[in-house]
Amino acid sequence: MSASSAAAEPAPAEAHRPAPVVLFDLDDTLMAHREAVRLGIEQHMRIRAYDAVAGLDVPALWHELEERHYHAYLAGELTFEGQRRARARDFALAHGESLGGPAAGAWFDEYFAHYRSSWSLHSDVASSFAALEAGLPGVRFGVITNGELDFQLAKLDRLGLAERFEHVIASGALGVAKPDPAIFRAAVERFAETGPPGPVAYVGDRLRTDAIGAAEAGLLGVWLNRVDTTPDPAEAALARELGVLEATTLDEASVLLIERLG
Repeated sequence: MSASSAAAEPAPAEAHRPAPVVLFDLDDTLMAHREAVRLGIEQHMRIRAYDAVAGLDVPALWHELEERHYHAYLAGELTFEGQRRARARDFALAHGESLGGPAAGAWFDEYFAHYRSSWSLHSDVASSFAALEAGLPGVRFGVITNGELDFQLAKLDRLGLAERFEHVIASGALGVAKPDPAIFRAAVERFAETGPPGPVAYVGDRLRTDAIGAAEAGLLGVWLNRVDTTPDPAEAALARELGVLEATTLDEASVLLIERLG
């Protein structure tokens, strides 16, 4: 066979396969949100001279209020600012301080400054990206997050991740939130605008909201169970039916993704 005829042979089909896409949740998947909250609220309590309340688990209370009011915002029952004020109002009241609307807003702004100064990445983020790039040549990265786009972009910028992602999809800009399959499909469509995507996976720390939601949209769902949570039996059964993968670290998730997407 001549050199010219060899050069004319088509490349193997694998060389033309679209690159896989790996999408991530942000809070408690890439960013150590819970730790930043703990540090931020503890510092804020010291400054406001709140006394300890017998039997009150402060991080648990703040997390419960965050879950309750933030989901009210996602459901359209509160504005973004309104859910912040409601959280501040209820937390302060548990410590004997009554706050009106503007005062609750100012309280939250003060807390948020402490929270923001505590932002950091989980220790396995850099190694996970490196492994995925080595094991899945040409891999494309993105984020799907429930929240306001500008706020989440500010987090990524401060954490040094802004240039890592081809697209960032936020519920506040799209008008639909996880676990609705529409937000996952919208992300895939966004990637398709700049080139056909290969197989798509989504990694997040919430089983129902992230992994099951992604799987129901046709993606490979990966549950990042960092804190060894025991899932609801019905959700666990649904996750198995949908082929959801489980990992305890991003490094472990990367191994699973390379095996499945490579």
